[in-house]
Amino acid sequence: MEVGDTGSLGLRERTRRAVQTEIGDAAMRLFLERGFEATTMEQIANEVGISRRSLFRYFGTKEDIVLGHLVETGLAVRDALEARPADEGPWEALRAALESLALAPGYSPERTLKISKMLYGTPSLRAGHLEKRLRWQELLVPNIQKRLGAGSGDAPDPRARAIVACALTCLDVAGEIWTRHEGEEDLGRLFDRAVAAVRG
Repeated sequence: MEVGDTGSLGLRERTRRAVQTEIGDAAMRLFLERGFEATTMEQIANEVGISRRSLFRYFGTKEDIVLGHLVETGLAVRDALEARPADEGPWEALRAALESLALAPGYSPERTLKISKMLYGTPSLRAGHLEKRLRWQELLVPNIQKRLGAGSGDAPDPRARAIVACALTCLDVAGEIWTRHEGEEDLGRLFDRAVAAVRG
């Protein structure tokens, strides 16, 4: 492959991502205004100014539009976890990595609350959300395994998988309670209480 081809592919990918972001932003506006179930793919396509067929080249379902960013979010959490001090304990490192989500550019508690209500109130989104979280588990387990003293070539350590699974479940439980209480509870404190119960 020639250098020019590589640059061309890079430009196409950047363009594709820009269009996906535009579609995602427009769709989220409609979802939050009209409700997830009441919003159709055709309405989203019209909002962006593309055909319904073109929309399906970027997103196969409405669920994909809402949940697609969770893959990149999981990668960001993994990077935050790997940036933590090597001598930090698994639970402490995971908490700090997950807390970094609230420091991401554009984070808004008000918008997050609206999206959380939609996630927890829509069965198909809730199921997809949990499936994406399983992918997070695969991303985070290797680092926790190292923190437990296992080498990269060692057999999978069930302790690492259990700790990550419990931490993500605690985050989900805390998020659901936070949502039900209209964001009035402190999410970090709810997470800490859930973790304390598991570790106790």
